[in-house]
Amino acid sequence: MTRSNLLLDDVTLTYPDGEGRLTALDAVSLEVPAGTLTAVVGPSGSGKSSLLAVAATLVAPDRGRVVVDGRETGALSRAEKAELRRSRIGIVFQQPNLLPSLTAVEQLQVMAHLSGRPVREVRDRARELLAAVGLTDKADRRPHQLSGGQRQRVNIARALMNEPSVLLVDEPTSALDHERGASVLDLLVTLTRERGTATVLVTHDVAHLDRMDRTVTMADGRLSASVTEAA
Repeated sequence: MTRSNLLLDDVTLTYPDGEGRLTALDAVSLEVPAGTLTAVVGPSGSGKSSLLAVAATLVAPDRGRVVVDGRETGALSRAEKAELRRSRIGIVFQQPNLLPSLTAVEQLQVMAHLSGRPVREVRDRARELLAAVGLTDKADRRPHQLSGGQRQRVNIARALMNEPSVLLVDEPTSALDHERGASVLDLLVTLTRERGTATVLVTHDVAHLDRMDRTVTMADGRLSASVTEAA
């Protein structure tokens, strides 16, 4: 049986809205097996970003369970959640937000230094990941010397630096043209399978959904049944 690295079980999330509450997630359940990529599509305001925030343990739901790599997160302290994110969850933001003064390899090394790993191990891991995303020859370049697609590849490699079980990706192709966007999505699919992560990808880019293992739709805080699923 395939192990699920990420499980959202009957998750509801609301926010204050005047005198009432606005429902961002309405009894959402989602299971993502290791080594698979699930795309989440839907209009703006449908709850996609809220789903990622809950899965990343950045926001606690009103009710329901969030399980990351077999660990239920509801009873964890703020410090324990921060450690879980650092060690088991990789987050790829819409904008790379790379530090302008650091080279590509240094962007990755900064992530791992926080966990106290040996310097040589960190350096070797960073260069191995840059090779995996096709940037071996760009390791010593700074962000202004990289294209938009290359910066997004550094962003992805950085999220994988601490060997996460769960990879959460927010609109990685929004600032890229069609060809570079397709290349980034192909890379995410490949890395998901090679690294065994449970990957959730929020995207408006419906042109490349055939690359996903599964695609689900969000509307008004509810998650629909799959619209596509790989055989």
